[in-house]
Amino acid sequence: MRRDLSAKYDLRVPRYTSYPTAPHFHPGIGPDQYGRWLSELDPATELSLYLHIAYCAEMCWFCGCHTKITRKYAPVAAYMEGLLGEIALVAEHLPTRMTARHVHFGGGSPTILSPEDFVRTVDTLRERFVIKPDAEIAVELDPRTADETYVKAMARAGVTRASIGVQDFDPKVQQAINRIQPYDVTAAVIGWLRTHGVPQINLDLVYGLPHQTVDGLLDTIDKAHGFRPRRIALFGYAHVPWMKKHQRLIPEDTLPDAETRWAQYERGTARLEELGYVKIGLDHFAAPDDELALALQHKRLHRNFQGYTTDEASVLLGFGASGIGMLPQGYVANVGETHFYLDAIRAGRLATARGVAVDADDALRRDIIMTLMCDLDIDLAPICARHGADAGRFADELARLAPLAEDGLVRVDGTRITVTDEGRTLVRAAAAIFDRYLKKGEQRHSRAV
Repeated sequence: MRRDLSAKYDLRVPRYTSYPTAPHFHPGIGPDQYGRWLSELDPATELSLYLHIAYCAEMCWFCGCHTKITRKYAPVAAYMEGLLGEIALVAEHLPTRMTARHVHFGGGSPTILSPEDFVRTVDTLRERFVIKPDAEIAVELDPRTADETYVKAMARAGVTRASIGVQDFDPKVQQAINRIQPYDVTAAVIGWLRTHGVPQINLDLVYGLPHQTVDGLLDTIDKAHGFRPRRIALFGYAHVPWMKKHQRLIPEDTLPDAETRWAQYERGTARLEELGYVKIGLDHFAAPDDELALALQHKRLHRNFQGYTTDEASVLLGFGASGIGMLPQGYVANVGETHFYLDAIRAGRLATARGVAVDADDALRRDIIMTLMCDLDIDLAPICARHGADAGRFADELARLAPLAEDGLVRVDGTRITVTDEGRTLVRAAAAIFDRYLKKGEQRHSRAV
């Protein structure tokens, strides 16, 4: 990409894992509303389940997740009792024992759990829901806190995918982000996963980190490829110290400048494609025969709070402090503070603290934004027709795409919008044009690249 365009369009825009996006959730959606929405679900609807484990053994300074730090297991054990209680409460509000096709453990760090608590949690899910035999059960895994006993427990519980946080293998970068994770530690965990039968392995890498160089990132990519993962994610570090105060421990003068950051993205992406991975949307890469690559090929790719996915469920139930759920009626988010979360569950109340109802216009714009983010190509006319609307209502948005078209980032032909190869890195900027809530120049979001 031309460097003048990188400066022009490297804006702060949402990642669009939902629409409306989380900053627009409000406290007008609470436990009673969520309970009604759950009871109104079609019993035949298949679900996706997300469990947020809100604890880590230590804080990584680059982290943007909602987590607490503890060296003792007692707070984790108490939290898990609450989470199991929430699972029971939510299940009781549903019209029947519903079917789940996807389960995802995120955090925080799910590997802070004892093997026994992990297995007990999966067993509880199987009691309260019908987990499909071919369901994907995925776990975000920190190699620093996962031993072989834990990996065996994952396999015994039926885990099918492990997403391993690597970030960067350079010791200097690891020191700067307070995440010391030697190559051999990652290699050992991957070896255990394969030995004990967890079949799918993803690796998560990050560019834009302090002291990170282009050559260092390429070296990390080559080392990651050596593990033969099915998928690699290459995320841009989101430096938002006004939201995550621990990020203030990273001196801003150690971060790569905008030009270096773009070079890292472009060179890193090119290297992954040279290694045979298919580029998925903005930041995911998959083996050509992986389900994610096939979903892209057949325009069945989806996007949710875990990023790009093959998960087609229209309902996502989020459990745990700060857990976010998606239902046909709207989005819900649990209270983030663990003590308030536990107080609610112990009192027999859902822990919903905020959310947003989705109206017809939101649903249409969400369809447009997510299609752009996933397929990089969209015809507004059939999508609008599917929603009982006329594409002419987006004449203003189409006009606002003109600068991106003039710069070769998109092509606009009538109601059809195609993101070019050069514009792929800025698909979020194109999607943001259809966001009626986003204020121009809003600074709460991360950079577009």
